[in-house]
Amino acid sequence: MILLTGAAGFIGSVLWARLAEDGLAADTVVVDDFSPAAKKRNHAGKIAALMVARDALGDWLDRHGGGVRLIVHIGARTDTMEQDARVFDELNVRPTQALWTFAARRGVPFVFASSAAVYGGGEHGFSDSLVDGLRPLNAYGRSKLDVDRWVLAQREAPPYWAGLRFFNVYGPNEAHKGAMASVAFHGHRQIAASGRMKLFRSHRPDVADGAQQRDFIYAYDVADVVRFFMNARPASGFYNVGTGRARTFNALAAALFSAVRRAPNVEWIDTPASIRDAYQYFTEADVTKLRAAGYARPFTELEDGVAEYVREYLEPDRVV
Repeated sequence: MILLTGAAGFIGSVLWARLAEDGLAADTVVVDDFSPAAKKRNHAGKIAALMVARDALGDWLDRHGGGVRLIVHIGARTDTMEQDARVFDELNVRPTQALWTFAARRGVPFVFASSAAVYGGGEHGFSDSLVDGLRPLNAYGRSKLDVDRWVLAQREAPPYWAGLRFFNVYGPNEAHKGAMASVAFHGHRQIAASGRMKLFRSHRPDVADGAQQRDFIYAYDVADVVRFFMNARPASGFYNVGTGRARTFNALAAALFSAVRRAPNVEWIDTPASIRDAYQYFTEADVTKLRAAGYARPFTELEDGVAEYVREYLEPDRVV
């Protein structure tokens, strides 16, 4: 059976829906904290072989781990505002290490979520071959880099593994993330409420307001990449999961206003002082390694992804 963690979260629940389309849901054990009311919509009505509470996973593996043939570990705390490293050690570092160790000892392939947050300000670029010298800008990014470094130091490894460094993901099933939901999600809500969208102004003289850039990737594209690694299993290692093309926040805003058929109306606000020094002005995945591994599908254009997100999910208030 497949073990999928983070199944009630954003990317995990979209992947769960994709696995159902592939006819694999009944062979998938899903893991998460299923109790929060905000996440119930993401798992209500979905089919799985079994739902296992996150805190009970260790005991469950002790009893039933022999039936696991693949682990996909998406679950993590992704709050970039949280500065208590102990939170990330408990929810990000130790669980990934435990699952890696289980997979290595049982001979189980292991696909897990890393993050583009490991690249920090991007001063060393965004090559997925990078580990040494990286300086994440927040505790979340440091927890992901800690895992990546730990993985490379292990003498015992799963028979196959892939650490996937997700870039800026947007799409259905992210409402429960609150402040950590994508700019696309919050922008749509702001436009619906006031006709305006708020964006951080630039605090650098060399970057115009709204010219900050991110590699925005649609959640369905992320799920498709994960499925590729589950099935194709190219060489073990770290892989960037982004489109390979940075887009400006102005472009994202234009796509949102176009999707709701309104004239653009952006309100510029200061980046909060608490995160201003840790703000990324540019991210862009180097997807050379991903393409060389055989992933050939085109990525959804920002305008097309935003239009579908608004039309199929945000305005009908629908989840996958």
